[in-house]
Amino acid sequence: MRHLRAREGDFVETHEGLIFDVKGLVHPPDRVVAYLRYIEDPLGDRKRGEKRYLKVYSLSEREKTLRSRYPHYLFYDPIFGENLEGVPHRFVSNLYQPAKKVSEFLHNMNLDRVQDQSIKFVQLIHDSTGVQLGKLGLSGSVLVDLHTGESDIDLVVYGRKNCISVYESLRQVMQAGNGAVCSYSVNDLERLYEFRSKDTRMPLKDFLRIERRKFSQGKFNGRDFFVRFILDWDEVDERYGDRLYRASGYAKIEAKVEEDADSILTPCRYVISDAQVVEGTKVPPPEEIVSLRGRFCEQAQEGERIVAQGKVEQVIEKDGREYFRLILGARPSDFMISR
Repeated sequence: MRHLRAREGDFVETHEGLIFDVKGLVHPPDRVVAYLRYIEDPLGDRKRGEKRYLKVYSLSEREKTLRSRYPHYLFYDPIFGENLEGVPHRFVSNLYQPAKKVSEFLHNMNLDRVQDQSIKFVQLIHDSTGVQLGKLGLSGSVLVDLHTGESDIDLVVYGRKNCISVYESLRQVMQAGNGAVCSYSVNDLERLYEFRSKDTRMPLKDFLRIERRKFSQGKFNGRDFFVRFILDWDEVDERYGDRLYRASGYAKIEAKVEEDADSILTPCRYVISDAQVVEGTKVPPPEEIVSLRGRFCEQAQEGERIVAQGKVEQVIEKDGREYFRLILGARPSDFMISR
């Protein structure tokens, strides 16, 4: 595919049958930054048509698979200043877009249980908020028709105003606690902790305290859901090359959250102040914490003090201004805990 325009929540499929999930909103002109998610395997537990697929979970396993079998999907990017996974446009056979999946389901009378619950969740959100159906999407395994009977509902909302509207609606419903949409129970969170701790380590007590106050995740009629809030295209104020990023080490910091307006978005962002490096690479105080992983959304609130550990990155603006930030999600040892 030429002139491909992909963003967070989309999936791309290659000519070899590999399926990647797209990361972020800024991409090189000739390829999509995306991470391996499904691979054809005759022993795989996912089936689509006559083919079986295996889901690749951990970031390390994704890279290992590509390095050993498909190294052309690993590349060094001079703007982001690091090795990434990504798919050149010429290798893309299909682009899967969440909003198109919603339209497809709305016109399909032969949906399975997971698909039916997914579109009912979309309709509920639409009815309760008035957000246009064209600004809602379904991502994850449902998007690429590789879901199982236990798959989650992965809702995508586009546009800052729409995101806030949906988030506030979920907050009100989940705080009321008497509808089809409900928060996770302690048992649910303990199960979630067991899954996530393989890739992101954190003390259970801190995990439970932080996750219990999140409204972007929960259950709809007994099925897990996660909502990914994404800026719309006309709200993305960065183009590839506007900034240079340089890896500058690894550190643990303490800081105060000064602003959390982007904490529900993917990528999520926290503006911080009074930052101090307590372990690791010594750099000037970082000004923000950023993550491309949904698990770090809603991780802290404005005014709270936090401890966080992750990759230190230097950002160089076009006008020459430089600052440092912390990036979460690349290593299992990355974390962010509010005090």
